[in-house]
Amino acid sequence: MKKTVFTGSGVAVVTPMRDNGAIDFEELGRIIDFQIENHTDSIVICGTTGESSTMTDEEHVECIAYAVKRSAGRVPVVAGAGSNDTAYAIWLSKEAEAAGADALLHVTPYYNKCTQAGLVKHFTAIADATTLPVILYNVPSRTGCTIQPETYRELCRHPNIVATKEASGSISAVAKTAALCGDDLTIYSGNDDQIVPILSLGGKGVISVLANVAPRATHEICAAFLQGDVARSRSLQLAYLPLIEALFYEVNPIPVKEAMNLMGFAAGPCRLPMTPLTEDHRQRLLEEMKKMGLI
Repeated sequence: MKKTVFTGSGVAVVTPMRDNGAIDFEELGRIIDFQIENHTDSIVICGTTGESSTMTDEEHVECIAYAVKRSAGRVPVVAGAGSNDTAYAIWLSKEAEAAGADALLHVTPYYNKCTQAGLVKHFTAIADATTLPVILYNVPSRTGCTIQPETYRELCRHPNIVATKEASGSISAVAKTAALCGDDLTIYSGNDDQIVPILSLGGKGVISVLANVAPRATHEICAAFLQGDVARSRSLQLAYLPLIEALFYEVNPIPVKEAMNLMGFAAGPCRLPMTPLTEDHRQRLLEEMKKMGLI
């Protein structure tokens, strides 16, 4: 059985930015401290929610290094290092390892996409190039590329490929993957509305957008289930569904950054091509946050 990177709630943390688009590292540190103090089990830096796709190489590596330093070993730091260019993904993985990351998150190649055989070669080349554990990221709604359960079975034979963030939305596919891979692949939910269903199939937690604004609750959804209190876990999952829906009224991370701003954090704006949350969606998001006692 492979070592699990973390169990519970890993936050896909936002990257706070000033009005001029510069990364606000001081506020990022405040957010990381807030997350750890409220029982988040892992910091996932430079993911989709962190707007990594608009970062320069220097910003990307600096964010990883900062998250490692600020977390100071309190929780594992998972660094997004994915790319549709295998050579670049390898370079960024090595930079993340040198910066002190505990694990890597690697999305499937996007735009150019690839075959299932290409996925095996792509992820194997990355895993061969680093000593860090690799978490795969299956999010076909963004990439147009899906990891099939049989491909997971082949990939999890690599000692460094230890987990996946499953955001395909297909519980049937997740079930088949769990059946094929067993203890050789940890499964994390990549969708906040499917935490409990994936835990019920043997998943170990979630890599979460919701955790940015509700870290304790997201942690507790996982912790309660894993401690055997399925009823409490299910109750929390269902209670937070309206807020989860609100956090995806528009493309992530547009709503969650506005939610953080509403809570008093200086998350700032998103970089283009992301635009500000519409006023109608902002008001509906505000209402859901008030219902959950977040503001």
